[in-house]
Amino acid sequence: VLNYSLGKFHLISKLGRVEKSVEAHCGAVLAGRWNYEGTALVTVGEDGQVKIWSKSGMLRSTLAQQGTPVYSVAWGPDSEKVLYTSGKQLIIKPLQPNAKVLQWKAHDGLILKTDWNSVNDLILSAGEDCKYKVWDSYGRLLYSSQPQDYPITSIAWAVDGELFAVGSFHTLRLCDKTGWSYALEKPNTGSIFSIAWSIDGTQLAGACGNGHVIFAHVVEQRWEWKNFEVTLIKRRTMEVHNVINDAVDLLEFRDRVIKASLNYGHLVVSTSLQCYVFSTKNWNTPLIFDLKEGTVSLILQAERHFLLVDGGGLYLYSYEGRLISSPKFPGMRTDILNSQTVSLSNDTLAVKDKADEKVIYIFEALSGKPLGDGKPLTHKTEIVEIALDQKGLTNERKIAFIDKNRDLYITSVKRFGVEQKIVKIGTMVQTLAWNDTSNILCGIQDTHLTVWYYPNTVYVDKDLLPKTLYEKDVSEFSKNPQIVHFVGNQITIRRADGSLVHLNISPYPAILHEYASGSKWEDAVRLCRFVKDQTLWACLAAMAVASKGMATAEIAYASIGEIDKVQYISSIKDLPSKESRMAHILLFSGNTQEAETLLLQAGLVYQAIQVNINLYNWDRALELAVKHKTHVDTVLAYRQKFLEDFGKKETNKRFLQYAEGVSIPQN
Repeated sequence: VLNYSLGKFHLISKLGRVEKSVEAHCGAVLAGRWNYEGTALVTVGEDGQVKIWSKSGMLRSTLAQQGTPVYSVAWGPDSEKVLYTSGKQLIIKPLQPNAKVLQWKAHDGLILKTDWNSVNDLILSAGEDCKYKVWDSYGRLLYSSQPQDYPITSIAWAVDGELFAVGSFHTLRLCDKTGWSYALEKPNTGSIFSIAWSIDGTQLAGACGNGHVIFAHVVEQRWEWKNFEVTLIKRRTMEVHNVINDAVDLLEFRDRVIKASLNYGHLVVSTSLQCYVFSTKNWNTPLIFDLKEGTVSLILQAERHFLLVDGGGLYLYSYEGRLISSPKFPGMRTDILNSQTVSLSNDTLAVKDKADEKVIYIFEALSGKPLGDGKPLTHKTEIVEIALDQKGLTNERKIAFIDKNRDLYITSVKRFGVEQKIVKIGTMVQTLAWNDTSNILCGIQDTHLTVWYYPNTVYVDKDLLPKTLYEKDVSEFSKNPQIVHFVGNQITIRRADGSLVHLNISPYPAILHEYASGSKWEDAVRLCRFVKDQTLWACLAAMAVASKGMATAEIAYASIGEIDKVQYISSIKDLPSKESRMAHILLFSGNTQEAETLLLQAGLVYQAIQVNINLYNWDRALELAVKHKTHVDTVLAYRQKFLEDFGKKETNKRFLQYAEGVSIPQN
């Protein structure tokens, strides 16, 4: 679509022929945008009107009318809302009539340009007050630039939402999605009035005030992993620097590089036509295979395989270049997926749905089929970020996610049999990452970096969780720091100004994880005695209970002064049968239902009844006694003693009914 200063817009075919001219506005048409599906068009003009048009140029509706010219417009990610400017204000208006309109003052001068990204759901605005700003979709300010020398005349997101470009008088700037600036160019162009990115996000074009068109290419992206640093020095050339021995390798590609990822000992590079897989042990002989679609928008790596995301779908490849699977789910839109909404581990793939943001689809990596009974994981509020743990057994795979309220939850991905609860383990969490070699989770909570050394503790002994945490004050990192990597015992954090900070955590919890996964309990106890750290003992206690290693658990609980638990564990040891020992271990972790089921299956009805009496589950105790026609009198006796102790009368109808039929011996 081509906008025109005389109030018309032209619909133009690929070949450049004018298909249709439409009288749209009184005065100039100032901006026009297709929606993401290409099914509708929005135009704004000097007459202050916002109009929605069909693909063929028929007027569908006039969304808004106001007294001042509308200089810029953008569609919301779901094409259900429109963002437009009104003087110093930004307005988000849904297409549905009577829906709530969001309006806020965004700049101190006239707003000239705005853009809204479909992947990260963030909004950009640029104004005559010489500032550019980043907002979330609720109108909260995430970043505001310093006043520049001249008014900002153009601003635009790259398609994947990782970068945006800012144009001004003799100025072109490249910025990260959080606002800080990567690069500043000073071309002799006059003001840059409009910027358009290529679909692959590697280059952009700008319309300049001196009648020229400026082209720019993004170079010098960097990827780091352990001792390797990879830099894109030209569009088709990468430089690999090994910081240990200062060796430098140059990697040449046939076409321009679009996306790359460096992790788990492999560099995966996608160009416009091919995918290259390099091993960090040998840079000379990459594995090369052709791509189906071309424009790859995301590469995610796990230890055994990697995921490519393009416009056509999700493709899981082995590092030998073999296509393993291609998972699908209803209504899948791959163009809006990013590293926050997709997560990959050795056996599982998790994808957050865009149509319903409370839902996570979980797939088996090797087959591409939905995991377990095929039902997705559903949460009560919208989910913002997801992450799968990387190590351990498939049936113990955990997923951590942050919801809209910035609460952190953890749950098992296993979706059949006895389902584990979704448990909240943190609040005010902005960013999270799992460790690459052991199941340790880190996140930034408000102004603290928190490391959950053994998040599984919530399923073993919830009270123990606070003792298994490590916290460090990171308030000096300013607003919105992001965790980039968590490799080995080093956490890399990017501050709001773009600088990278490396933090080291204790190496001992990772060693403890290794010992526990190999059932080397004596070594684990020895390590804890050597380190003499309460946090480590608490982790060991939880790991031992999870693996039913009660002897080790007893030592660990004793070391952190949890005497009541030590006594309970030693009482479990003296129980006569294996089933009752197992049941009491389950009770210890709070799994009363499973403990009762186990006892009933083993025929230990009296123990199952006694468990419910001890937990004051009176109704269930009576129900079991009646069902199995045994020990009804015992339940009633315990109930009567309980009521007498508290000086209360029986009010429960079932107990009254059975009390009449059973005479209880007086003790």
